[in-house]
Amino acid sequence: MIKVSVLCSAFNEKDNVEELFSTFDSFNKKEDYSWELIFVDDGSNDGTYEKSLELSKNFKNIKIVKHKKNLGKTSGIVSGSKVAEGKIFVIYDADMQYSFDDSKRLVEKIEKFDFDISTGWKQGKYSKAFVSKIYNFLSRKFFKLPIHDQNGLKALKREVLENIHLRRDWHRYIVSLAIEKGFSVTEEKVTLYPRKYGVSKYSNSFRILVGVFDLLTVKFLTTFLKKPMIFFGISGSLLFILGVLIGIFAIIIRIIFNFGFRPILYLVILLIVSGLLMFLLGFISELISIVIEDIEEIKKRL
Repeated sequence: MIKVSVLCSAFNEKDNVEELFSTFDSFNKKEDYSWELIFVDDGSNDGTYEKSLELSKNFKNIKIVKHKKNLGKTSGIVSGSKVAEGKIFVIYDADMQYSFDDSKRLVEKIEKFDFDISTGWKQGKYSKAFVSKIYNFLSRKFFKLPIHDQNGLKALKREVLENIHLRRDWHRYIVSLAIEKGFSVTEEKVTLYPRKYGVSKYSNSFRILVGVFDLLTVKFLTTFLKKPMIFFGISGSLLFILGVLIGIFAIIIRIIFNFGFRPILYLVILLIVSGLLMFLLGFISELISIVIEDIEEIKKRL
């Protein structure tokens, strides 16, 4: 019986496949083959899929899933979860920078203490340490995370993925999204090993910028969108009141000092119209929130 499914999304990792499969198989033998590896080829163009498909025939409990084009790690995780049998998932990278023994420790913490998510706190030197620290610092501040690192190795119950919505590249924020849904999380120190083959797919500055924007989007959707009228209503009220006050000031100086300054009139119009538009956005966002809640309720019933 499969109790743990390892979800491994890979893009152009041909050189790592053989060692990944053999290492997993050696580990799985000690676990009486109660684990499975779901290897998702995410549109590789270096022969990763062909090699993984051929090698998988020599091992037990390894499934191969293929994307026709590169969709990103998040889609790979989602695709893998659809064919997984385990009640607990481990999100694992094909570059093998983490050990399966550490994965087991994370799983055991879920099993023994009934946490929903168990994350790995990376130990060791790595090239993206500074960027990772920024991500995790902002995440702790924005989402009040009780952990140090949400971007490394992690284990989680199946129902966590079933109850959160993941857009492209949102695998980085699985923990943040899960906590907003009320799931519990713990962490354990894990060793980060150097990549043996290939190059990292997450090293360019554009991805860093996208990650920051994604972080802000997740924060907005998990806070302001729950009660959008609070955000838009307060902002709209402040702009509207400011516009009225400046308008009164403009009228006073016009009547008493016979001084008119047309840009002030434009400013008053801009502030009042902006305030009204913010109110309108608040009402529209409230309607969208209601629709989203209804859709989530329907999904739970299916």
